[in-house]
Amino acid sequence: MTNALYGFVEGPTPLLISSPHSGTSIPAEIAPKLTELGRTLVDTDWQVDTLYAPIAERLGASMICAKMTRYAADLNRSAADQSLYAERKVSRVVSLESFDGEALYLDGAAPDEAEIARRIEAYWRPYHDKLRSTLDAIRARHGYALLWDAHSIREHVPALAAQGFPVLNIGTADGVSCDPSLQTGVHSVAAQQEHYSFVLNGFFKGGYITRNYGAPNNRISAVQLELRQDSYLDPAFENALSDKSADAMRDLILRMMTAFCGRAAEIWG
Repeated sequence: MTNALYGFVEGPTPLLISSPHSGTSIPAEIAPKLTELGRTLVDTDWQVDTLYAPIAERLGASMICAKMTRYAADLNRSAADQSLYAERKVSRVVSLESFDGEALYLDGAAPDEAEIARRIEAYWRPYHDKLRSTLDAIRARHGYALLWDAHSIREHVPALAAQGFPVLNIGTADGVSCDPSLQTGVHSVAAQQEHYSFVLNGFFKGGYITRNYGAPNNRISAVQLELRQDSYLDPAFENALSDKSADAMRDLILRMMTAFCGRAAEIWG
């Protein structure tokens, strides 16, 4: 199913892949208010939906991908703007600044609280309604549901972290969003390879989606994977996939997801 806000493909297995930050459409009423930087959509999770589509098909997973930019409304933030990390600044559900701290809106054009509330209803709510209904349907059909929230980030974002990020950033909200056995399965695959740096619950512990929907006691386990973009994009072509790098990353993600699904089937299937 495709509409203006998100694309959705239903699969036969208990796995749902979410790509909330890969959208590049700018709503017509927002575009004239953005700065030149804002219109470049600099904080987009470039090509994550394209990277994961063959994996979803291979695994028979359902997949939901945002079409609208995160600057319309950030689908991985709380609608109530609750902080995800007490120790550091986190962007709001409607960001006014880029990750680098630069203004996204022209002078006098930043959204007020009424506009933010409108955007939550127009852009944020439909995605989450579909996420929730899909997870509920999967759990009703299979007895459990698995959520993989797919993200990416630039190698260096000094305003967020002085050091560069690892390639693979696995987040389970410090184990709260995912059954321990499933977390171990995913982490073990990352630990058994030597090509990519990795961390579990490091800088990226999982955003709102992982934390809100992951409920292993109710047989819903959620994992966020934040990839470093230079691990799958082509440096010679702006925001384009590198065929060789993307294929290698797909192979690793497929193995991580296979472990995730396999462990779930062992304990819940």
